[in-house]
Amino acid sequence: MNNLVILPILIPLIAGVLLIFFNRQIALQKWISAIASFVLIGIGISLVNQVSTLGIQTLELGSWKPPFGIVLVADMFAALLVLTTSIVSLACLFFSFRSIGKDREKHYFYPFYQFLITGVIGAFLTGDLFNLFVFFEVMLIASYALIVLGGTKIQLRESIKYILVNIVSSVLFIVAVAYLYAITGTLNMADLSVRVAEAGQGPQLTVVAILFLIVFGLKGAIFPLFFWLPGSYSAPPAVITAIFGGLLTKVGIYAIFRTFTLIFYHDTGVTHQLIVVLAAFTMILGVIGSLASWNVKTILVYTIVYGVGFVVFAVGILSTTAIAGAIYYLIHDMIIKALLFLLAGAMITVAGTSNLKEMGGLIKNHPLLGWMFFVAALALAGVPPLSGFIGKLLITQGGLEGGFYWVVAIGLLSSLLVLYSVMKIFMNGFWREQKLSKDEEKGTTKGLLYPCAFLLMISIALGLGAEWLYPYVWQAAETLMDPSTYIQAVLKE
Repeated sequence: MNNLVILPILIPLIAGVLLIFFNRQIALQKWISAIASFVLIGIGISLVNQVSTLGIQTLELGSWKPPFGIVLVADMFAALLVLTTSIVSLACLFFSFRSIGKDREKHYFYPFYQFLITGVIGAFLTGDLFNLFVFFEVMLIASYALIVLGGTKIQLRESIKYILVNIVSSVLFIVAVAYLYAITGTLNMADLSVRVAEAGQGPQLTVVAILFLIVFGLKGAIFPLFFWLPGSYSAPPAVITAIFGGLLTKVGIYAIFRTFTLIFYHDTGVTHQLIVVLAAFTMILGVIGSLASWNVKTILVYTIVYGVGFVVFAVGILSTTAIAGAIYYLIHDMIIKALLFLLAGAMITVAGTSNLKEMGGLIKNHPLLGWMFFVAALALAGVPPLSGFIGKLLITQGGLEGGFYWVVAIGLLSSLLVLYSVMKIFMNGFWREQKLSKDEEKGTTKGLLYPCAFLLMISIALGLGAEWLYPYVWQAAETLMDPSTYIQAVLKE
């Protein structure tokens, strides 16, 4: 039954390889991609259920016992993120069917899309740091192709910055891995946890931990390392921005969670206090960016930065309540960010521009699009009983219990300002005087709102069905806060 752990990686990988051979047969590519995405959701549900009933699931590849061999590990945290990834990827895939265009479809959009999902899910399920690097690279190489696909001037300009930043972060990743291996003699995460605990997290390991924080901070867009994100994520088509905003930065956040709750949790006076400070500045700068912009995509991109700061704050607190809130909020954020970018894509399709000053009155001809955006904006800001509220409440509670009153105040004030910034999109794009008549619109929303409605229903269900999801989230948080559970499952000690 442990073979279930590898299936979420194999399904998109096999689908991506198959799609390479059918790059001119667009209809067949869509069918293969859709089938793979539906199967992936089914596997994700099965994996969450299996971890819930049987505990952490592991798979030793090649029959080599850890810490010497490659091991895949599915605890509840990883399983929930795999399921959420499959849901987001399905919605974005169906949105792309109507929006990405035949030229991009013929130039391997669907294979690269599947390889991106392979890298994301592999990063969630790997049990050692070197393979985390490998899956990061799979994800990034696919993202390089997707961000430049189409060859517009802005894409080419921003892709250079995006690629250079990620090459630098990958080099730093290898350097950090090399230093850690030189000190401990292992890269298996469970074994690392044991050896760091035995040796004690002295100054040398603390420096390595900060180096890992820089690496994952670059990938997750933490202050001051988020400078590359606004331009890079605003350049490609909406569906690519949605999948990037919903998934890519979350892999960096996941890596921070995993390393700083399993490996580097012994000297919290340095690393975790630093995480708290960086999280606070990340929230502040994210809000300032979203308030200052009048571009729909840029506003939403800066809300990604704010969300990263709010979630990472919980790692600095390092309490079960805060970690549970962060997991809940992370699941919500993956879904709601993808949803908002897809809705923004529909707006831009109709208006022919992403500049809010050139939009207006879209709700007259597109009421469903307008009200879906309104509800999604409330969910993003954490208005009860929508999905963002539960996670924010738990993180706030954990922050207050830990004595981080100033960061909690920043977080709550930032939430109000984020609500203002996304409502600026609603009020100017949908509510004010109509700019375009039906005949003057630049495109149609036909087929674009179904995947948006799917994600919106999932988001609403996360809020209204909190009692159903909360036990899974709490189980995930308890596992993160008790490394011995993970160690015993992997090393069989």
